[in-house]
Amino acid sequence: MTGEILTIQVGQCGNHVGKHFWSQIAKEHGIGHDGRKIETDTSNGATKEIFREDDTNPFFKQYEENRYTPRAIMIDLEPSVINDNHNFFPGFFDDRSSWVSDDRYGAGNSWANGYDEGQKNQDTFLNMIDKQLDSTENFEGFQLLHSVAGGTGSGLGSNLLEALADRYQKKLLTTYSVFPSDQSEVVVQPYNTILTLRRLAEDSDASIVFDNNALLNLSGRVFQKNQTDYNQTNQLIASALSSITNSIRFPSYMYTSLQSVFSTLVPTPELHFLTPAFTPFTSDYVNGGMEYKRNTAYDVLLDLIDTPNLLVSRGTKKPIYLNAFSTVIGDIERNDITRAISKLQQRMQFAAWSPTMIHVNIGKRSRYLRTLNGSQNHVSGMMLSNNSGIVSLLEKVCVSFDKIYAKRAFMNAFQQSEIFNTDDFVESREVTRSLIEEYVASEEKSYLDEVLVEDENMIGNFEGGDEVDADGDNIM
Repeated sequence: MTGEILTIQVGQCGNHVGKHFWSQIAKEHGIGHDGRKIETDTSNGATKEIFREDDTNPFFKQYEENRYTPRAIMIDLEPSVINDNHNFFPGFFDDRSSWVSDDRYGAGNSWANGYDEGQKNQDTFLNMIDKQLDSTENFEGFQLLHSVAGGTGSGLGSNLLEALADRYQKKLLTTYSVFPSDQSEVVVQPYNTILTLRRLAEDSDASIVFDNNALLNLSGRVFQKNQTDYNQTNQLIASALSSITNSIRFPSYMYTSLQSVFSTLVPTPELHFLTPAFTPFTSDYVNGGMEYKRNTAYDVLLDLIDTPNLLVSRGTKKPIYLNAFSTVIGDIERNDITRAISKLQQRMQFAAWSPTMIHVNIGKRSRYLRTLNGSQNHVSGMMLSNNSGIVSLLEKVCVSFDKIYAKRAFMNAFQQSEIFNTDDFVESREVTRSLIEEYVASEEKSYLDEVLVEDENMIGNFEGGDEVDADGDNIM
């Protein structure tokens, strides 16, 4: 039985992304915005009962015969985004799983303010989480949606990460973390980002990274507009989240848990920062996107390693790959996947100590998407890879931090914190530098000779790891 997954949305960014995520997977499961299940298939002009291949239990709680509510908690220090989510999904979310500060003001873009609020209200949040877990039978883990640059998503999110890692040590803790663009107007974002990165490094089991530079560039191409906004970039993130969870929500015989997905990607506890890619963004996933010509799984898999299709920027065209996992959805020919894997193994440079395995899951397209889009059945693909290209983003964070910390600029909000200790700046900088050094070291052939891998600390030790075939490829 596939385990339940609790989604925690923190701050404006986390709740905006969550809105699009729930909209997408509710659509894929035939669930309306009010939580009511769509019972019939009318694609041929006739109403008939349909056989369901999906599993709603991991992400939805069924509380009536025909009603569903997300396994989600929404947290913010001011009410606008959470109110928007409730208005967009009337009666969908459980009101008891939403929290807004009584003061109804934000964190002022300060990590320290957000962290303080998290600490003050930690018991409340953990009680909300425990109530959600009461309705589970085989709870698997958490996924946290947040940004790292503002105040609430970074500070309160960091405090919550620490609490979850301490309280639920045997449960998988993944994050979907949005990094800021170069044009951000938040002057203290380097402080917020470096402090959050420390918590992502120390407390999460897997961190899927997005950055607004790549997202804004990509959305300009997808939506064919010179000016794009976060409403559009959040649709891109939600598309990736939907595909990452496809094999859990439409289960077959492999990759039916988050553990089995991330065990293919995280070789050591330190190396757990993952780069997402997605193509193409058809009308199944985004509103107002361009139409694409019909393509094959071979085309899509090869496109997923091209820089323009990444949802995070990287400073090198030739990163060293540690692991890669892909999901392809649509009209699939297995021979196309075999050909693509062979070509990818030639194009992707893997670390000498890492097997050149490219794990591929053949996902299932929801029949409700087919109903919405007629007979179209484009092939779409998502790739999560663990590679050294993440170093450029981490180094940019360090450079931005060093510039303002050298002058001790903009520190008032941090010095006024009731809990924050400014020594955390130096310690967080050291943790980030150690993370960079770890990824650089992983490029060397002798990397594992110097690493003591304890099985009980590896994500790969979770139950649900998948077998690979004789050629080293995972294909459903």
